[in-house]
Amino acid sequence: MVDKSWGTPSPSPDFRVRSNLSLEQRVAERAAAREARARDRAGEMEQRLKERLESREVETREREQAREARRAEEQKLAEGDPHAAAAQRRRGSGRKDVVREQRDTRGYTTVVDVARMRELAKRGASVTGLAGAFGVSVEEVEAALAATD
Repeated sequence: MVDKSWGTPSPSPDFRVRSNLSLEQRVAERAAAREARARDRAGEMEQRLKERLESREVETREREQAREARRAEEQKLAEGDPHAAAAQRRRGSGRKDVVREQRDTRGYTTVVDVARMRELAKRGASVTGLAGAFGVSVEEVEAALAATD
């Protein structure tokens, strides 16, 4: 309990209010006052909840607009310089990567390993698939597979 000398206002007066009301009437008054306070608190709580809901909706809209603006900016940056855009992209691993480019493999030579070709055929690779992978004709693949059988 707070001492009166501290200067804080007391919720009740310093003196007892006397009345000619009966005990039942005073009980009814206190109950009515309690109900009024409860209604006031409920109204205030409802108002706070409505305000909080409205503020959350506004914040959600603002975040979504900021996100869309950021995405548009990143898209514009990616069109201009894909390497810089890839370096700035957010990744969970923290890895900063360069743009993945398709390599020009036209000048590469594929070593035609007949044993490897046979192993892939055993695993279910088709003759046309082997011919495409090794860069040889279908007849050469069939000849290589027939040479061992």
